Amino acid sequence: MNVNDKQKTITKDITVLYFADLADEANCHEEKVSISQSTSLNELYEHLNARHHFSRPQSELRVAVNDYFVKWTEDINDGDNVVFIVPVAGG
Repeated sequence: MNVNDKQKTITKDITVLYFADLADEANCHEEKVSISQSTSLNELYEHLNARHHFSRPQSELRVAVNDYFVKWTEDINDGDNVVFIVPVAGG
C-alpha cells in the first residue's frame, strides 16, 4: 500500500450543500469537505459551524444524506452529499 492509498483510507471526501440561511452564512451553496473516517454528522455540523458561525443550532435542523432524511447518528460514507436543512414555514 503506498502513501496515497493510506490517505484514502484515513479520510472521506464529501459534498455539503447549503440552502437558505446556511448558504448565506457559509457564503456558498456547495462545499467539498474531507473528513476523518470516524466523523459523525453531529461532528461535521460542529466543525462547519465553527468555520462559518451559523446562527442556528443543530437542534433546529434536519439532515439529509444523498437526498434522504436521516438521523443524526447515520454514518457518512465517502462521496456522500450532505444537506443541513433549516425549518420552513408555510401554509
